[in-house]
Amino acid sequence: MLEVSGQLRDVVEDLDHAVQVTLADGPRGVVCDLSAVVGGAEPGAVEVLAALGGHVRDWPGIPVAVASPDPQVRQALAAHPLGGHLIVTASLFSAVCAVLATPALTVEWLHIAPHPTAMRASRDFVTRTLLDWRLGRTIRFARLVVSELVMSSTVNAGTDIDLSVAWSLGALRLTVRDYVPSLLPQEESTPGLHGRGLALVGGLSRAFGVLPTADGGTVVWAVLDAPEHRLSTSPPQRKPAPAPRGAPRFTDAVGSGESPFCGETGPQRDGSFAPDLDTSSTPAAQAVLRDVAAPAGPAKHPGSLAVTI
Repeated sequence: MLEVSGQLRDVVEDLDHAVQVTLADGPRGVVCDLSAVVGGAEPGAVEVLAALGGHVRDWPGIPVAVASPDPQVRQALAAHPLGGHLIVTASLFSAVCAVLATPALTVEWLHIAPHPTAMRASRDFVTRTLLDWRLGRTIRFARLVVSELVMSSTVNAGTDIDLSVAWSLGALRLTVRDYVPSLLPQEESTPGLHGRGLALVGGLSRAFGVLPTADGGTVVWAVLDAPEHRLSTSPPQRKPAPAPRGAPRFTDAVGSGESPFCGETGPQRDGSFAPDLDTSSTPAAQAVLRDVAAPAGPAKHPGSLAVTI
């Protein structure tokens, strides 16, 4: 929970940074309490506040709520394209209830040491997790992306890392967290990802970026499309028995399409024509016809910003 007081235009930038730091820890949700904010309906401040919805758009697994008693602020957020991704309420109680009503995430974690085997361990971990979640179609792409994220972290940070895998609403999120301050400027969106790695992650992900952490480290993340493969639970439909039919027919090289199967038709080597054979009258053919006609068996089934945990 993030409590804000003072003029919104003075604290909205700090609020955005605080939301990013909070999201890096993978919380149940984020609630921004604007009950003590004054003069919040200014267009510039509302624009920055609505941009918080971009985090939810890129990763729908962690809801972000804004509790504001100002109806103008709520109306402005509802009308903004990014503000539509936020939970906007008039009271703090309603915001907390709305966040808790969203589905809880299932997240798997793996702690990895900066070792040459780190990438292999991360790929194996992702593979096992996605198999357990019946997301086998995404394994090939997720293995490539997580390899690049782990490699960039181990090369640039050189510390232990925490790898997490989470799935929500058809989206799979991979995060890699290090524990050293980033040497890159704050506006850099993908530290350590350059050239081939940047192109690969960008090509396979629907969104990716970096979040700052409270201890000065970074969380590099990527979100992939991962629709759930639903297995059919309905029993197989019983197919009607095929209707009786004559002997199978085929078309030979000379185009005798009306000839019975295995019948010798067309010109013979001596220039004469062989007579058509009625194979349906033979005992073997009659046995086949009886089997075909038989019924099928059964089917098988500069104000202030306070953070409250």
